[in-house]
Amino acid sequence: MKKHPTDRLINQTFSNRVERAEFDSNWKTRISSTGYVIYVAQRDNAEVELLLSDGSRRLVIFPENGKVIVGGGGTTHFSKPHLTINL
Repeated sequence: MKKHPTDRLINQTFSNRVERAEFDSNWKTRISSTGYVIYVAQRDNAEVELLLSDGSRRLVIFPENGKVIVGGGGTTHFSKPHLTINL
């Protein structure tokens, strides 16, 4: 995968701009007792493609056991580290 100058390795982040997320087959999903949806990467380089509210798209790549946690109001938390690539 060719890196773009705006690609970057990021620590823990969150967003309320995610309109849609497409996970590859390397994720396991569960629901926490508090109602959060938790996606856990089952292997390195697990990918999720995001469509943001401004129409931009991002590819986010996680190591094994990386997490994406989705809560009420569309708030999405991304565990560290992860690589974000602008599409």
